Amino acid sequence: RLRSAPLTIRFVTNTTKESKRDLLDRLTGLGFDIAEHEIFTSLTAARNLLEQQQVRPLLLVDEKALPDFTGIGTDDPNAVVVGLAPEHFHYEMMNRAFR
Repeated sequence: RLRSAPLTIRFVTNTTKESKRDLLDRLTGLGFDIAEHEIFTSLTAARNLLEQQQVRPLLLVDEKALPDFTGIGTDDPNAVVVGLAPEHFHYEMMNRAFR
């Protein structure tokens, strides 16, 4: 019924562990009728903010989340994006992020 109503549909999640594409594959595999542009994640919000602010992030995110940041410059970072990525939470990386 939602698809036939004059509504914009969005699937919203706060996951930072997987890319939008991986999430789409998982949801369609579960039988959801969904398009990639209908998914809004916390990574989507982070990317939008990075683009608006024109900053270069140090990405402390899971490797599977990196495709959502394709095209975002990360040389000489002046911002930090933190996701669920315990492998990045060690002294060397935290020191780099704080600098």
